[in-house]
Amino acid sequence: MATRSVGAAAGSAGLDVLERAVRTAMTALGARMLADLLSLDTGYRGPSLDCGAGHRAEFVSYRDKTIDTVLGPVPLRRAYYHCRTCRAGVVPRDRDLGVDHIRMSAGLRAMVAHTATVVPFARAARMLAELAGVQVSTSRVERLAEADGATARTAVEAESAAILAGRVAPLPPPEGRPDMLYLAVDGTAVPMRPTETAGRAGKAPHGRARTREVKLAALFTQTRTDTCGRPVRDPDSTSYLASFDPADPFGALVAAEAHRRGAEHIRQLVVLGDGAPWIWKLATTRFPEATQIVDLYHAREHLHDLADHLAFILADPPAWLAERLADLDAGDIEAIITAARAYPLVAAKATDLDTKIGYFETNAVRMRYAYFRHLGMFVGSGTVEAGCKNVIGARMKQSGMRWTIRGANAISHLRCQDASGRWDQIWPTIHNQTDTLPANPATPTTKPILTHLQN
Repeated sequence: MATRSVGAAAGSAGLDVLERAVRTAMTALGARMLADLLSLDTGYRGPSLDCGAGHRAEFVSYRDKTIDTVLGPVPLRRAYYHCRTCRAGVVPRDRDLGVDHIRMSAGLRAMVAHTATVVPFARAARMLAELAGVQVSTSRVERLAEADGATARTAVEAESAAILAGRVAPLPPPEGRPDMLYLAVDGTAVPMRPTETAGRAGKAPHGRARTREVKLAALFTQTRTDTCGRPVRDPDSTSYLASFDPADPFGALVAAEAHRRGAEHIRQLVVLGDGAPWIWKLATTRFPEATQIVDLYHAREHLHDLADHLAFILADPPAWLAERLADLDAGDIEAIITAARAYPLVAAKATDLDTKIGYFETNAVRMRYAYFRHLGMFVGSGTVEAGCKNVIGARMKQSGMRWTIRGANAISHLRCQDASGRWDQIWPTIHNQTDTLPANPATPTTKPILTHLQN
């Protein structure tokens, strides 16, 4: 039948038409083969079985169900049991196949999540239809991707809690362990639906917030410097974490990820940030042994702002700024402060000057750039800033997008797992086909998490 239908189209059709016809025919054939294989086991386990809660569920009848698969819809006939005590049905075959309470195979669900992680939901639905010949509605793509993202996030949070509680012991890195582990932290705004920003102050003219900040951490290692003494990031060593949660729970996730990456076995930890107080509080609380460095680009921005503030009183503003930039590169923050304090200002100008100088006074020990460079360290947080743009912004800050916190958390988490190269590590957990993991999932105590993986 499939051969005749393809043959009928072969007469004057172009190659693209023939390709699609063959693919459609082969997919239909595959769906029939899959249905035949699934029919070999209906899930009948005798007249009664354990319902899972310690009771007996009685066999009722065989019931039909259609599952959406990568080959298209496939019928499934399976035995249905009912527990009178729990007042709930039990379908062993659904449980075995991972389609309990859902009508989509794990393979297709992975495809949905992959496409929705990369492109907007409507485009993901079109890609599935065009590239795989599978029809999934836009709303279903959104619903499934957000559910899988939420489940993956719960799994990672459970893993983090187990690491911090000592129930899971990460293995030390293998031979040739990295010399430094960097934790670059930043935040970026994501556009939200009005219900998610109600009552929150913002920078818009009407004073209402339109965005919520997602915190992002990029962890990467460095083993060597180049011939000029500049640090070189280890290839494929960056892993990402994102969260809309407050700084404290986010800090717990970052701490657990650092442990997973072998922080206890690496010579030097470095925390890079833009100078935001919450970042240094996180670093001091979670990584008191780490070297803290303010991103040099942000420090230069603040220095330009300081120079603009004093320009009206400086004899030669460009020359003053050039000298201060040289002081900054040398890490001589005291020279910058002294030079700025040399001009007597009053009223609002004096207050603003105190604020601008305060940035340098507070972060002076984090701005010893000449010393950090001498040690072969990175002094810029470009990795996490690129992550804000490419991991978060490229997918979640497109024109017209407005997110819920739940949806943004889910998709940002999938984006991070994909960018970290950990997709295959979390995916078996997701594919229990439930919307979320239990509130307190059991955490293994004997299977360590491998920290020597670069990702």
